Amino acid sequence: MQQVNSAISAGTWPVSGPKLYSWGNNTSGRLGLGDTTNRSSPTQVGSLITWGSVTFGYFSSAAIKTDGTLWMWGPNSSGQLGLGNTTYYSSPKQVGSLTNWSKITLGFNSSLAIKTDGTLWAWGGGGSGCLGLGNITDYSSPKQIGALTTWLNVSCTYTNVAAVKTDGTLWTWGNNLYFGQLGLGNLTSYSSPKQVGSLANWLNVACGLYRTMAIKTDGTIWSWGQNDIGQLGLNNRTYYSSPKQVGSLTTWAQIKSGYNQTVAIKTDGTLWSWGQNASGQLGVGNITNYSSPKQVGALTNWNYADSGNNFSGALKTDGTLWTWGTSFQGALGLNNITAYSSPKQVGSSTNWTKLSTGFVGVGAIANGF
Repeated sequence: MQQVNSAISAGTWPVSGPKLYSWGNNTSGRLGLGDTTNRSSPTQVGSLITWGSVTFGYFSSAAIKTDGTLWMWGPNSSGQLGLGNTTYYSSPKQVGSLTNWSKITLGFNSSLAIKTDGTLWAWGGGGSGCLGLGNITDYSSPKQIGALTTWLNVSCTYTNVAAVKTDGTLWTWGNNLYFGQLGLGNLTSYSSPKQVGSLANWLNVACGLYRTMAIKTDGTIWSWGQNDIGQLGLNNRTYYSSPKQVGSLTTWAQIKSGYNQTVAIKTDGTLWSWGQNASGQLGVGNITNYSSPKQVGALTNWNYADSGNNFSGALKTDGTLWTWGTSFQGALGLNNITAYSSPKQVGSSTNWTKLSTGFVGVGAIANGF
């Protein structure tokens, strides 16, 4: 309080705004902290208070500021940072000078993003055609996918991508071998977007490892691809190369897929998970795998959830942040490397607004002084 009063008496006000934090594995500077030291608790990235969203991928990381500029850091072997080179960076670097970036998703060594004008862009490793540019070439700066201005949401994982257009149609491309994760009814890989069926009621997508999950506008969940651990939520271990409905409920609001597990939130604010659980990453108090959705506790105040490599995290409506699963190199942010099979609160702050769980690290945004 003394510091605040001093600032007021000096004729200035304390500065508040959205700050960026990261923790977990920091190989090649993926935490953006200017070094390669792992962190087991949230550490602020720089001193800026203008961060709008954050995305952590397999290795590299990205964030969009409130002014619409795009920033990236971490490994860059395939040019996935979009900086026109393959140099690694341990602190955020701006991608070009544009101020109209809206959303970004990160794969193994690729990046895809949507601008505010509805155009879709890709860069980085082009293996299996995951950039959607009609080839398997690597690019170290953003390249537009086609000329359409109707892209709404996009998600990518290892080497496959799914996206929804504003007209509600669903499109996929990239690696499709073995499991049919593109949902096209075959095992053929494609290097440009292909429509999944003919329906126009898709709302959002979430790609996991060799599988895809999606929510329709009617609140139903659908899944397809690899299913050896029951990660599709279909109460079996059968692979599917076309969308299959998960249960019959119409109350699903959000979905995110991790390495081999999925988390989802219903319209009533309850949190659910399924798939692999060897490290307690489902948050249900045990290490049993589940092939159909299981509720995480009984609370109804979950606001957002995400899932990484054998761990998960979520935000509540009260602004608190919770994590569970494996804590490899401090990924849970609990100042230790202990695994937990049920949600544990990260610190005591109630001002967390955004969360992204990457492969072995986490990025989050918090408002406040």
